Amino acid sequence: MKTKKTIITKMLFAFIFLAEAISGCKEETPPPVNEEELITTMTLTFTDSANSSNMITATFRDADGDGGNAPTQFDTIKLAAGKTYFTEITLLDESKTPAENISDEVLEEANDHHFFFNPTGATVTVTYEDLDTNSPPLPVGLSTRWVTGTASNGTTQVILKHQPGAKDGTEAPGETDVDVTFVTEVQ
Repeated sequence: MKTKKTIITKMLFAFIFLAEAISGCKEETPPPVNEEELITTMTLTFTDSANSSNMITATFRDADGDGGNAPTQFDTIKLAAGKTYFTEITLLDESKTPAENISDEVLEEANDHHFFFNPTGATVTVTYEDLDTNSPPLPVGLSTRWVTGTASNGTTQVILKHQPGAKDGTEAPGETDVDVTFVTEVQ
């Protein structure tokens, strides 16, 4: 009788051990990944600070995203000399119907996104009009002010960096979500 009890006890312990081992082996769910969004279109809308009805747009459109087919639209930024423009950036994923407004997602994740503007040759100075809620607050770049100097020609590189947990006000950390260099004419 004692042997039967010992065998049953050993089997019970083996069953409990096996049940704990199986329950401890469940597959862990990886943390959610913040997937890059497809950005097919970037539009810069410039509003003359002296005359709000004077609006200029410059659009870059690449229907299949980076690589693949060539862009279907690649406008030149044409601004008047000696002016100040309030500028808004709109990012879209037009591969979806209806098009998805990626600017809204950038705004929602402002603490992890930063636009950078690199004019070369064109007499343009860009300052940020929007900030995130980091401490201290850092620029986002969906809203900027562009001040033009004398007539000139060049380019303006517009880069959106995704910098989750690493945003420090510099271009170095993170991944590049979009990088477009517009021909820029100040007339």
